[in-house]
This record gives sequence, C-alpha cells and structure tokens, in this order.
Amino acid sequence: MTYQPGTISDDLNSLPKLPDWVTSGRAETPEDVAFLSGAALAHLHLVVSREDVPQSLLRERLALRAAEACMMRSGRSERAGELRDAVAFLQPGDQPGPAGEVTLSWRHAVERPIAVKALHRALPTLAPEQIATWLDGFDPRGAGQGGPVARSAAVLETVLAEKPREEATALILADAILAQALGWNHIVPLLAVGLKRGDLRKRGEDLRLACHRAVIASTVEVTRLAADLTRSVARLHAVAPKLRAKGAGEALKLFLTRDAVAPSALTSLNSDRAARRFCGRLVELGVVRELTGRDTFRLYGL
Repeated sequence: MTYQPGTISDDLNSLPKLPDWVTSGRAETPEDVAFLSGAALAHLHLVVSREDVPQSLLRERLALRAAEACMMRSGRSERAGELRDAVAFLQPGDQPGPAGEVTLSWRHAVERPIAVKALHRALPTLAPEQIATWLDGFDPRGAGQGGPVARSAAVLETVLAEKPREEATALILADAILAQALGWNHIVPLLAVGLKRGDLRKRGEDLRLACHRAVIASTVEVTRLAADLTRSVARLHAVAPKLRAKGAGEALKLFLTRDAVAPSALTSLNSDRAARRFCGRLVELGVVRELTGRDTFRLYGL
C-alpha cells in the first residue's frame, strides 16, 4: 500500500484556541464552574472532530498521560518513560506488572469505539454484564440524569464505592460515560488526566465540582497537545517524499497512530538494521524524537 499524506490544514493556526475567559480567573460558584466546563467541552468537541488532528495518536498520548496520572495518585514512581517500557517490549505470555496493566488498560480503552466488548477488552476482570449495567444505567438518552459531567461523576462515585481500590477502572468507565454523553465515538481521557488525588475521596456535589474543574484543566492540555501533534504530523508529511526506502510508507503510518514505535515494529522495512537507519533518518530530519535516551531498546515518536 502506498503512503498517502493525510489532510492537513494549510493554516495550522486555524486549530481552534480555547478562549482565555474559560481559564482566566477562578469560578466561585457551582453554576460558574459548570458553565465554564460546558464551554470547555463545546470547544473540545471542535478539536476532536477535526480531520487534520491525528485523533488516534492524540488519544494514545492521552492514554499514557492518564496512566501516569493514575500512578501519581496511587503514590507509585513510574512516569511516562517507565510506562512506555512496561508495555513496548512485551512478548506473548509476559506479565506487564501493575504499572503495565494500567497502561494497557488505558491504551485498549481509547483504541476502539465505546462498546461493552471494547471496554471488556480494556477491563478484562469485569464481567461484560457489569460493564453493560453501568453503561446502560447512565444512558445519555435517559431522563433526569443531569448533564454529561454529572453523569460521569455519578458513575465514578458508584464504581469507586463498589471497587475502592480500582481507580483506573472507575476513571475509564467515567470517561466512557462522559464521551458517550457528548456523542463521541471514542474515550478521550479527561477526568483521569485532570482529577487530583484528593478529588477521588470526594462525594456528591463536591465530586461533581471536582469533575467540572478537571474538564476545564484537561481541555487546556488536550487542546495544546492536539495543536502540537498536528504540527508534527504536518512536518512528517512534508518530508515523506524524501524517504525512498522500500516500505517507508507503511512505516510512516505507525508514527501517525502510536505514541511510541520500536524499530522492530517497522516490519515493512524488511530488517532491523534498515528500521534503525530509518528511525535515525527521521530524527535527523527533525520529524521524530528518540524517547528513551538509550543506545539500545530505543523508542521513537512524534
């Protein structure tokens, strides 16, 4: 298959910017906080609907940040680099460890459209019937359940009450409810990225307010990340004609969807040596970064 550049806006500044009034100052009342989070979500809806934003890559990068946030809230020391390592070189039958399990759960959660089967793949310890109960119980078509953030806060509180040690599970389901209520096909980790450690001990109105504030904070981060990745993809498309290696087109596609790529994954280049040279060439051209700082077992990404 021949590499085909995606649709990239000629004016990358056309990516909508979050209005300053959404984040300037501090909302004091619950009504103000809810209004600002609604404005943030309306803005974010524009971002996650744009074809020139690499949506799969954006979600996978956010999944890594969500996993990192889970580690920080639980008091663990693993950060992005360690979490990448925990899953990047797994072989069939390998055990990823606790940090790797959380990372894989988030990665699987954002990969496919929201559905019971997809969430069960991300959360294999939960019975599909239990997942369906939580999803159906907070169906966006239901009446009298409040707005999207209120619904997601409710499911977050419910799951944490039933499974207090399974924070990642609760957050994946809460972000799934939020995305479903907003009419998005995929989970975009917002609550997982934006909530603070103490927020998960809150209940009722206090938790809803924390979720509203988390949405505002996460929207700032997601919008900035989307703009950065869109520019990176544009640079990658610009240098693509210079890459003459056989299989280069297929190799480039991996960088458009994956947070981190090991040279061994670039099977279209026919050899590990060719794959390493190819990655080195992308680094020289300034379109890809080496993410580990190591001389061996390297990982690359936009």
